[in-house]
Amino acid sequence: MSYQYQKPSLFQAFIPIIFLVAVLGVNVAIFGDSSLDGSNQIILILSAGVAALVALKLGMKWEAIQNGIVKSISSAMASIIILLLIGSLAGTWLLSGIVPAMIYYGLQILNPTFFLVAACIVCSIVSVATGSSWTTAATVGIALIGIGKALGLHEGMVAGAVLSGAYFGDKMSPLSDTTNLAPAMAGTDLFTHIRYMTYTTVPSIIIALILFLILGFTHGGNGDIGETEAILSAISSQFNINGWLFLVPLVVVILIVKKMPAIPAILIGALLGAVFALVFQPEMVKTVSGWEGSSVEMSFVGIMKSLYGEIAIVTGNATVDDLLKSGGMAGMLKTVWLILSAMIFGGVMEASGLLKRIAEAVISKVESTGSLVASTAVTTIFFNGTASDQYLAIVVPGRMYADIYRKKGLAPENLSRTLEDSGTVTSVLIPWNTCGAYHSKVLGVATGAYLWFAFFNIISPVMTIIYAYFNIKIRKIKPSETPA
Repeated sequence: MSYQYQKPSLFQAFIPIIFLVAVLGVNVAIFGDSSLDGSNQIILILSAGVAALVALKLGMKWEAIQNGIVKSISSAMASIIILLLIGSLAGTWLLSGIVPAMIYYGLQILNPTFFLVAACIVCSIVSVATGSSWTTAATVGIALIGIGKALGLHEGMVAGAVLSGAYFGDKMSPLSDTTNLAPAMAGTDLFTHIRYMTYTTVPSIIIALILFLILGFTHGGNGDIGETEAILSAISSQFNINGWLFLVPLVVVILIVKKMPAIPAILIGALLGAVFALVFQPEMVKTVSGWEGSSVEMSFVGIMKSLYGEIAIVTGNATVDDLLKSGGMAGMLKTVWLILSAMIFGGVMEASGLLKRIAEAVISKVESTGSLVASTAVTTIFFNGTASDQYLAIVVPGRMYADIYRKKGLAPENLSRTLEDSGTVTSVLIPWNTCGAYHSKVLGVATGAYLWFAFFNIISPVMTIIYAYFNIKIRKIKPSETPA
């Protein structure tokens, strides 16, 4: 550099983060759940402005700051493309009946004697299919709460089972925005991230299921499952549900196993979904189109709408109608906006050396892989409690720790896994977090009532720390891959 740039103090490095946390707290208090509509993004950009002011005061030139922003955004472009394609895949998989079939068969495994285990499994299936814990809770979750009450079960137990399954599916689904956001922040790819999460996530859900099974033996019973039957009837009345629909997700799984890059694999999955929609749900495609013209024109418009825009299937059952919606590619734009805003903030923090200064302070206190992962987990939970938003609990620590992990010789998937194991799942345990407030309101169960029964959400951060301290499935990177 041809200019003199002063090294920031630790306090100066924290100024943008302090500003971010403080203003976000006010923002969430005012906007609530709608803070994700854009106000959080604006605050991220304003926080980037604060970071830029600190950097300029220290002697940095604007050109260098701008180059840092561009570099940061460029690093996330693959994830943004994947996210947009996933929006299209979600649309065609809904229209083709693939997602409804997953829900249809998943609901049929309900058994009153093992209701809590069944509820957790059903919500896992639905959440994997939809990629959304919020949608799962607001649809199937509400139905399960009603059924659980009819069985005489404590509503906190039922809500704990619903949220454990919903967040397991949310974590493991390639359709989930947080599952795309975490690897984007850490610097790895989507499917590597998902594969690496299985090491900690599967044991966590198995333990949770065992605990629900124990509760089921002491609190199980019999009751009316008419509400479930109504949901099944509503789905089957609108869709041609059959086993052939599962060929599409099977093909995508095979492509992933064969290590095809995420972008072509997801694109193939979306296009196959469109083909299956034309084959198995031709009348539904025409109905969704809302077009008046020839059969070919209506089919073309219906498929295109499912790929790019919002579609909704009307069954007459309010619970099912809420579930069978998709925003297509356009539905991902808010998340893309969030990622871009986060990368602007992260780009300024990195280019100015502010993140590096914070990282140096953390590294000086970290003596082992276990302590680094534990520090990451604590930081994400801290941001869940202070920023009150699961996305920011992934974004900010992700940008803070990415370089530290590399310097410690740890592959980025270690970071992305930790971000989800401790950031995504614990958001619902905090009453004032957007997730905690949302699920409590939707399910009609106080956070304090379900907190101790959301076993998966409690176990996940503990599991990822245990793996780190015992050096289990901690992938290292070669010295040549480690930045100087």
